[in-house]
Amino acid sequence: MVEAPGLPVGLYAAQCEECFKWRLISSQEEYEDIRSRLIEEPFTCHRKTDTSCEDPPDIDYDTTRTWVIDKPNLPKTPKGFKRRLVLRRNFSKLDAYYVTPTGKTVRSSTKMLAFVEANPQYKDIPLSDFSFAVPKVMEETVPESILKSCFSSCKRSKKTKDESVDIDGR
Repeated sequence: MVEAPGLPVGLYAAQCEECFKWRLISSQEEYEDIRSRLIEEPFTCHRKTDTSCEDPPDIDYDTTRTWVIDKPNLPKTPKGFKRRLVLRRNFSKLDAYYVTPTGKTVRSSTKMLAFVEANPQYKDIPLSDFSFAVPKVMEETVPESILKSCFSSCKRSKKTKDESVDIDGR
């Protein structure tokens, strides 16, 4: 879940496969551990200490914040690196990047390969452990003002295109 555009993900949550309630996950590392094995080991409430499906949800899926849904089974971020997801200001998508142990920000697989080649101490980390796949922004949780703004500009562009077709008679 993202609190505001331009900021990194603010909260991590997983949905119980049995009761479908959302449970807050205490850290990005724990969340990535759950996500990396989600298909083989679906998340359930009992994986959280002192939690069961009988308890109320930790958080409700609603429009009080923008939600993003990650893909299952993405690899865990390698030790010493930090995976960051940042919501674009127009709420269209997130950008994924990694902060290396040296503090360098890497924004693509190509740049990660260059970083590893320039820093042989990381050569044993498979490049497949770095995923630049981004979660899907759940449109129904994007603030209405943003949707209206986008809808207006998208509609204006489409209308102009449609009008040119009508004028030409084709």
